[in-house]
Amino acid sequence: MFLKRWLVGDPLKSAQAAHQRLSKRLALAVFSSDALSSVAYATEEILLVLIPSSLAFAHFSIPISVMIILLLAILTLSYSQIIFEYPGGGGAYTVSKSNLGEWPGLTAAASLMIDYVLTVAVSVAAGIAAITSAIPALFPYRVVLGVFAILLVLLVNLRGVRESGKVFAVPTYMFIGTMLLMLAVGAFQLLFGQLTPVVSQSVAAQTAVESVSLFLLLRAFSSGCTALTGVEVISNGVPAFRPPEPKNAVITMITMALVLGILFLGISTMAYHLGILPKDDETVVSQVAHAIFGEGVLYYLIQGSTMSILVLAANSAFAGFPRLASLLARDGYMPQQMELMGDRLVFSNGIIILGVFSCLLIVIFGGDTHALIPLYAVGVFLSFTLAQAGMVRRWLGKRGPHWRKKIIINGIGAVATAIATAIIASTKFMHGAWIVIVLIPILIMMFRGIHAHYKAVSDQIALDRRGSRPPMPRRNIVIIPINGVNRAVIRAVDYARSRPGEVRAVLVDVDPEKTARLEMQWAQWGCGVNIVVLPSPYRSVLTSLLDYVEKLLEKEPDTWVTVVIPEILPARWWQNILHNQRALLLKASLLFKDRVILTDVPFHLKR
Repeated sequence: MFLKRWLVGDPLKSAQAAHQRLSKRLALAVFSSDALSSVAYATEEILLVLIPSSLAFAHFSIPISVMIILLLAILTLSYSQIIFEYPGGGGAYTVSKSNLGEWPGLTAAASLMIDYVLTVAVSVAAGIAAITSAIPALFPYRVVLGVFAILLVLLVNLRGVRESGKVFAVPTYMFIGTMLLMLAVGAFQLLFGQLTPVVSQSVAAQTAVESVSLFLLLRAFSSGCTALTGVEVISNGVPAFRPPEPKNAVITMITMALVLGILFLGISTMAYHLGILPKDDETVVSQVAHAIFGEGVLYYLIQGSTMSILVLAANSAFAGFPRLASLLARDGYMPQQMELMGDRLVFSNGIIILGVFSCLLIVIFGGDTHALIPLYAVGVFLSFTLAQAGMVRRWLGKRGPHWRKKIIINGIGAVATAIATAIIASTKFMHGAWIVIVLIPILIMMFRGIHAHYKAVSDQIALDRRGSRPPMPRRNIVIIPINGVNRAVIRAVDYARSRPGEVRAVLVDVDPEKTARLEMQWAQWGCGVNIVVLPSPYRSVLTSLLDYVEKLLEKEPDTWVTVVIPEILPARWWQNILHNQRALLLKASLLFKDRVILTDVPFHLKR
């Protein structure tokens, strides 16, 4: 308990929830780090598709980046409308379920949950890649470093929303500042001819080919769309903002989109003018920073801030995943534990589950960003499409002020993201996207299975609408399993005699001589309680007891059977291994039997 308090902090009262709300400044750090950090690898992913075919194709990275930014603007407008219309949060899941039905809603939820896990894995892997670019000696330890980074972010999030916001604000704003500085200095050097290309245009021209295929451009576009993952997180977490929640959430989202657009287009432009080629051991951002700042302090500051924002970008998923899981749990599609807040007013169970699955991905894929990227973006763009289609359906039914303009905005968003989803799914299918496409229906089936279970439970425990009470068993038989006569047993006997019902002590005969002695002792200490001796030719105490209980249940179909178990509890935890666990095994065996009530009477040993 002391370790937990030291790591996580003291519990917060429910009344303190209002004080845990986020300002726009902190919210940008908590919810936008994923989207902002994607500029560190989105340009590289575009070039990885274009460059292997021909260096001359690098110039297509600029129009592709512009198209992605245009899509970002459409999504920002669309999700702003969702925030105002659904201030309770929930994003694509809530919109799809309320307007399109259960199946689309669960599809959006499954897509987002997969994307959140991938966000953590990809962001951390890219962050470790940034630091190993600056310090190559760390490259063999990238998996260990990745797992450690995830556990660190998980721990900070368990401390609370405001705590994580304060911790992550500094690296987020440092990243924004250093990247803007790099782009400003690079633009100045480029303007005055002080920037030397890494690969000259003449070399690029020598490798040129006559035409570029449409499929190649679509593949590059789909890879660059990773820059848009994380855009929807703010719409999921609107309740975390200070009042007025929708207005502050929209302002934060617009700010995020502006910064993201500037950084993404700036890095793509610099990479093209410098003739940057993707490398296995050095990122594109690292090469751009090298070309602009050399090996100085500013270069390492760029790499350090990039590593920080990429690792901490996982925080956006840690903010979004638990909230989405809590909404699903509220609707009966996830375990009920996911709906409960922990000591620090955060959804602790969701945070821990996200951390575990993200660590597994890092280990399975060896911490390789490029191996994880093909799985990325398919799910989130599918949720984008469902959310926009759901909003179109809502405006058609609700109408209201400016409904035609709103339909146009969400309609354009639905069409644009649907096209992007088709492009991403088709171009990345053989590179790993098929895994996500297979996982989505599996998750949907899991959601529906959980929901069916909870519905069955509700139906079975609900009281009859006519007001008739369930029939009550007429009497109660109390049995006390014993294997000796001592203080612990007598304590259990005294408790059993204080309750209504027929009391019986039950002794399993595994040693006739010992049984005879116990019967004489029972005559003295048993307080008149009858003792039943069960034969056990195979010396199986547990089997004999269970058989006896089964026969009682068959013989007395309208009777409770209460099993009072005397249990000796040692003073120190390690002393438990010195005692048999017969009481624990008996409880585990009887727990699932109908009309059997278990009562444990502990006898605490002194130190």
